[in-house]
Amino acid sequence: MKDFALPDLGEGLTESEIVEWHVAVGDRVALNQTLADVETAKAIVQLPSPFEGVIGALYAEPGATVRVGAPIVGFESDAAERNAVLVGYGPAVETGDRPKRKARSVPSLEQSVVVAPRGAALSTPPVRKLAHDLGVDLERVQGTGEGGTVTREDVRAAASRTPDAVPAAGDRRTPIKGVRKATAAAMVASAFTAPHVTEFLTVDVTRSSELVARLKAAGERASMLAVVAKALCLAVARNPSLNSRWDEPDIVEFAGVNLGIAVATPRGLMVPNIRDAQALALGALTEAIADLAATARAGELTPAALSGGTISITNVGVFGIDAGTPILNPGEAAILAMGAVRRLPWEFEGGIALRDVMTLSLSFDHRLVDGEQGARFLTDIGRVLADPATVLALV
Repeated sequence: MKDFALPDLGEGLTESEIVEWHVAVGDRVALNQTLADVETAKAIVQLPSPFEGVIGALYAEPGATVRVGAPIVGFESDAAERNAVLVGYGPAVETGDRPKRKARSVPSLEQSVVVAPRGAALSTPPVRKLAHDLGVDLERVQGTGEGGTVTREDVRAAASRTPDAVPAAGDRRTPIKGVRKATAAAMVASAFTAPHVTEFLTVDVTRSSELVARLKAAGERASMLAVVAKALCLAVARNPSLNSRWDEPDIVEFAGVNLGIAVATPRGLMVPNIRDAQALALGALTEAIADLAATARAGELTPAALSGGTISITNVGVFGIDAGTPILNPGEAAILAMGAVRRLPWEFEGGIALRDVMTLSLSFDHRLVDGEQGARFLTDIGRVLADPATVLALV
């Protein structure tokens, strides 16, 4: 058998979950043929085969979480004729050649292959057996081993606790992993690293609403989110500190806008970005936002699409929310939240009229952006939304 170990799928990720196998024991596979769909903390990616040969063993079930470097597939040694560098993933990782055997090779109970069935904690087979013998539910055990792995000591400690420490039978526990785990870590790091300030501006966006309606009636692609995104890109050109990064001992002001779009997906919140958004016309920007959101919800984003953002937008208005205090995407100077468009009585041309009104919420890193700079940036966006024709005065 020749083992293939789970490689680092990018950006130093330490583990991945097997979502689905596309091969079975006994299948002959071609070089770079997809072996499995695996889910990292950022995306679902297809894992290509590093060999041309016959599958001799699959070491993890769908739903199992496998650490980088742990073997996941065994190839029959006489059939693993060629190997290759996996495009985008670096060299294939092998755990070494073993003598050819007639019987299928499987990990023994004492192997330290750390896996977890769906919904369970990371643990080795001997630890899972001990938990079963002692009547301990691994889902309720906080692991103290490397990477949160549950150890024998953790199981024994859980077994010695009083019943009062166990949640009620009707409670539902969900393991913290995948996108939710990565998002939580990123938000905590951002909140306690960058000093957040949030400013608010309520704007009459009736003319922007009318513009979107006219463009759609003419068969053009347009959306209020795209109008806000375009206004943001124009405002960045006048207020470059909002499109920067604290990279001690330097401050980096970016030449282009890699615009992050917060997307709610079945796997959790994701913020993929549109590269050089400032170069796109309104129609192209509308299409790019729609394509990005569809790709994110389908779980088809690549890790590259989730890195390199410089400033972000979150549209809380689609949930009927008027305003909020968004947390910065780590490494970015600002994030703009657009609220719901409300039809409200509003001052207009010296009187009161029903107008489309929206509240904008801008959070920024006070190390990089002063209050005055944030206010100017927000009012520049508001001017465009109140009267799109003012774009001519901003460029």
